[in-house]
Amino acid sequence: MRVPGSLVVVLLIALGVVPAAAQTTETEALRREIEQLRRQQEQYQKTIDALAERLKKLEAAPAPAPAAPAPPVAQAPSTPSSQTAPLSPADLARPRQPFSLYQQRGSGQLLFDIGIAGDFVGNLTQRNVEKAGGGTFSGRENRFFPREVEVGFFGQIDPYARGEVRIETGEDEPGGEMRVNLAEAHLTLVTLPYGTQLKLGQMRNRFGWSNQFHVHDLPWVDVPDVYRVFFGEEGLVEKGVEATWVPDFLPFYVQVLGGVFNGDNEAAFGRGRLTTPLATGRVVTFVELTDTMALQVGASVASGETPDRLRRTLVGYDLKFKYRPDGWLHPLLTLASEGIYSQTDERFGWYGAAEVQPWRRWSFGARYDSTQYPDAPGRQWAVEPYVSFFPSEFLRFRLAYKHTEKSHRDVSDLLGNGGSSRIADELFLQATFILGAHPAHPF
Repeated sequence: MRVPGSLVVVLLIALGVVPAAAQTTETEALRREIEQLRRQQEQYQKTIDALAERLKKLEAAPAPAPAAPAPPVAQAPSTPSSQTAPLSPADLARPRQPFSLYQQRGSGQLLFDIGIAGDFVGNLTQRNVEKAGGGTFSGRENRFFPREVEVGFFGQIDPYARGEVRIETGEDEPGGEMRVNLAEAHLTLVTLPYGTQLKLGQMRNRFGWSNQFHVHDLPWVDVPDVYRVFFGEEGLVEKGVEATWVPDFLPFYVQVLGGVFNGDNEAAFGRGRLTTPLATGRVVTFVELTDTMALQVGASVASGETPDRLRRTLVGYDLKFKYRPDGWLHPLLTLASEGIYSQTDERFGWYGAAEVQPWRRWSFGARYDSTQYPDAPGRQWAVEPYVSFFPSEFLRFRLAYKHTEKSHRDVSDLLGNGGSSRIADELFLQATFILGAHPAHPF
């Protein structure tokens, strides 16, 4: 069938007109959009010009004359009766500001901080020490184990108090089930009268300097022997009340602490009753010797009853010295020493430690321990050099060697299995990390 020529012409014209019409429509849309942008640009320019003109007028205006000072008010001569009256206990009990961290919490933010700390230790020693179970980590010789994995919650409760809760777990025996324990849980009332504070709950007692720190915060792999022998591996952890007082009328800093606790520590006390409580106290002062050197000195006492109703009193001292050159972010030299004397048993133990940190990520130190046994004759001494590496402030690796000698054989040495711990050589590898927030520690 033939298509008429006129029809072909009409179709060709239609096909040409349609694209042209579409192109015309798109062109008009672009022109309108450009025109709209041009009008917006002109409006922005007018606004900028107006603001610039206003700024010019403000800069050209003369500065206002200062207001004349108010005439002085005549006051009566100062006499003892017209002196300012001292603040009453009610005035002192009011919240003291600022509590900046508490007030700056915004919507959607937690009212407390969360942090996680993990501490892992590897221990290598002689076979005979392992058989006797006489290593620093008894029952975990020649093992790599999680010593402490801790979750902490802490923060300002309100303008009057702050709280802290720490939950931890770790390996106590080889391959055993790791139990979750409550390490600390306490609140601190921070606005009591006359510059006092009150801490209530379960806490690490502030007897001495190192006892208040968890093991992952210590500058050594292990707890000093004097604390491990007198208080056990966990240290002095008690439930009770502890008050703090910092007198503001002295020309130097002094902190006085006093507490009343159950006395649950089985190594030193163990009575565990508030009717026969464990009473503790500590006095500590801090002295800035120069702009680069500082010294902290403290004295502690703890007195409580044992299960057989024997009164035991422990007296301790602690010293810590730091030297940080100008411009350094870390101390170059740290010296520390602590000692405990049992008046009941007439036994004494102490340690001395030194650490140098010539670089930000590396430190080198050593600790010497010498301790008598509070419940048995004899003593032991040890020396422990170590090196620490800090890839960051949240990660630390430490390698240490410890040589221990005891004057007497332990009861475990007499089991007949060939074990002996009178002389022990141990190699420690420690890895510690922190996730999230972690409270700062004093000096």
